[in-house]
Amino acid sequence: MSFKKQDIYQALETITAPGEGKSLIENNNVKNVVIFGNEVNVDVTIGNPTLQAKKKVEVEITKAIKTNVDENIEVKINLKVEKPAPKEDPNLIKGKPIPNIKNIIAVASGKGGVGKSTVTSNLAVSLAKMGFNVGVLDADIYGPSQHIMFDVEKEKPLSVNVDGRSKMKPIENYGVKLLSLGFFTNPDQAVIWRGPMASKALKQLIFDGAWGELDFLLIDLPPGTGDVHLSIVQALPINGAVVVSTPQNIALADAKKGVAMFQQDSIKVPVLGIVENMAYFTPDELPDNKYYIFGKDGAKNLAQDINTTFLGEIPLVQSIREAGDVGHPVALQKGTVLEKAFEDITKNMVAQLLQRNANLPPTEVVRITTMSGCSAVKK
Repeated sequence: MSFKKQDIYQALETITAPGEGKSLIENNNVKNVVIFGNEVNVDVTIGNPTLQAKKKVEVEITKAIKTNVDENIEVKINLKVEKPAPKEDPNLIKGKPIPNIKNIIAVASGKGGVGKSTVTSNLAVSLAKMGFNVGVLDADIYGPSQHIMFDVEKEKPLSVNVDGRSKMKPIENYGVKLLSLGFFTNPDQAVIWRGPMASKALKQLIFDGAWGELDFLLIDLPPGTGDVHLSIVQALPINGAVVVSTPQNIALADAKKGVAMFQQDSIKVPVLGIVENMAYFTPDELPDNKYYIFGKDGAKNLAQDINTTFLGEIPLVQSIREAGDVGHPVALQKGTVLEKAFEDITKNMVAQLLQRNANLPPTEVVRITTMSGCSAVKK
């Protein structure tokens, strides 16, 4: 009895891989062939896990070798089942990563006037206080406000050379890097742009910014679910979204639409949770009283209904508005109820992000590598 390994491979070319339409050899199902005298060991892997498919392959391999090579060969088959890699959804929107930016979080609201920009600025400051490198992209093209909230309204980004390319250096304050269309427009003039022009300006802010090393880039989105939102998810791989709402039903209805946008099959951005702003009012003269002006637990109940996390609530306090107007976010305070509220929300957000990153393929996201200052975060 005399035969070679090539004879075995030629025999196996006559067998079709189950469900593939190609031969075992052409489909690379045969991983190895070892010959010991008149004994042949065949290592083969298939994607069909059914018992019928496995038995069929074993019978056909044995028959092919005995028929086409030598009927006296003793055939031993080591068969494994490997689940095939899922086919990529052609409709799935995927953005291009920005080098050196580890996690990108979109802060959104279905409705205007719920305090989304205020929440974004205070989340950024809280993250910076925890020891992270943080940037904020003000994507509210028609109503930018982050440059006011960070007290850099009159600043202008400088041009810097990065690897032979001219880029915008973000303005930095309170340990947060910031780029906003507000730096480039006249505060007395309205931005009257159609969708494509707004999207082009937004992409310039994203990709022409010299962000450097960032643990987090927070994106302050405009209200609603329009062109800018689609441009963002097409341009960037968003790790997660935070949705801001007030407790009343009319705001919650729009917040629900905002969550639904991120959960679309073509977008699939994980929603990290919901923040309830203006949850209750407590007057200075009655610090133990809570008045639920806009309703009670609306965002908390919504989070339960749509199976997402309630990140926390922020009271309706005059000093939050005052601090935003003068460009000094309340998260910069020390030892106050408001600082604690934003700190807890930020830690809850990071905890959810850690869980999301652990459950998503590493090619889709970049994991947090440091939790400096976040010892309270549950991993």
